[in-house]
Amino acid sequence: MNQFCSKISNSLNGNIEVPGDKSISQRILILGSIAIGTTKIKGLSSSDDVKNLIKNLKLLGVKIKKSKILTSVSGVGIGGLISTKKKLYMGNSGTATRLMLGILCNQNFETKITGDKSLNKRNMYELIKPLRQMGAQINCKNNNLPIIIHGYNETMPIFYEQKIPSAQIKSAILFASLNSQGLTTIIEKIATRNHTEILLKKLGAEIKINKFKEKKIIKITGQKELKARSISIGGDLSAAAIVGSAALITPKSQIKIKKVNMNKTRITFFNVLKKMNANIKISNNKKKSSEQIGDITFKSSNLKGIHLGKKIVANMIDEIPIFSILAAFASGNSSFCGGEELKNKESNRIKSLYEGLTLCKIKVTKKKDGLQIIGNGKNNVIGGTKIKTYYDHRIAMAFLVMGLASKKKIIIDNADCIKTSFPNFITLMRNLGANISKRK
Repeated sequence: MNQFCSKISNSLNGNIEVPGDKSISQRILILGSIAIGTTKIKGLSSSDDVKNLIKNLKLLGVKIKKSKILTSVSGVGIGGLISTKKKLYMGNSGTATRLMLGILCNQNFETKITGDKSLNKRNMYELIKPLRQMGAQINCKNNNLPIIIHGYNETMPIFYEQKIPSAQIKSAILFASLNSQGLTTIIEKIATRNHTEILLKKLGAEIKINKFKEKKIIKITGQKELKARSISIGGDLSAAAIVGSAALITPKSQIKIKKVNMNKTRITFFNVLKKMNANIKISNNKKKSSEQIGDITFKSSNLKGIHLGKKIVANMIDEIPIFSILAAFASGNSSFCGGEELKNKESNRIKSLYEGLTLCKIKVTKKKDGLQIIGNGKNNVIGGTKIKTYYDHRIAMAFLVMGLASKKKIIIDNADCIKTSFPNFITLMRNLGANISKRK
């Protein structure tokens, strides 16, 4: 396995950009594939998840041309994909898998979807149930991949009230509704990232969003063709969060990350950092392709503990691993709850974080849907262990960051998983001054 270790670093400094947002990249590739016309995309993510998605869309008859700067997607219309006898291999991407299950509901043919060992263990029940209600025939064992799905030209509209806050499930249902004869309604009790809604509006879908008390009500009427648009994608906020967090815990550090997506449903983590006494500054705010873009500067900080409730956790679900690392360096106690979705990510992240933090001599208590972490304070984290990543890219990156400010080195058992979201992470961190090396 490709093992790497990180050691205490003197400082991290530089002005950089991170890869394009992976969530938006996956959504616009799929929507562009079923739009009318050619969608031109700048800033597409270079992750393995996106590369696998492009291969699968090509198998389904979509023409995609990619250069260094621009990706062109020639759309085939909502029901225009063609069948393939080949399996769609999704690699490690739960997002792409769920989104593709949604769009395949509108295609009158059978498709088999599979992934790597990690993805094949992830339970898909919460999505399979509503998609079956919409008319899709779905066959699988124990609600896991491999999944065989047979869609229809016209799906049934449904009323869906989310039990678990999940942007992936919401988006898949919205995709499945695009060829429905009628109105599909989704009720969100806890709001999740809204990139899908923004893109659907931009491409001309008949979608309306209202709020009633604390609930978000999304209504979409199907059978309206989408029109291709030019899209510019900002830097991946989750990637920026990991790189910037390294500066917060490393002495004499300052990292400026430019052109980051600053969508309101995604910046909860930065608001949490400010409450933790983090020295961060957001500047140069502007709008591109209906999304907010900005620069973020992170400086070395003396962090303090914080407690996160369910609503906050729902809006920073991907940042919980790096938050847990920062909590170890903070003074005082930190905790989070409402992280049920974390159990069904690339790994059971509550379990993975608990194991790793415990090995690094951090006092941590595992709860049903969260963790309580007693911070050691700046310069007092021991480290000195080997972390089992469970092939989870966010666990791998989070603990490599931890090693940069720990007294003893931290080794991760496999760095290959990082390619699923942030292929140049280690190179970028080294260029900033991070002491990360391959273990021979």
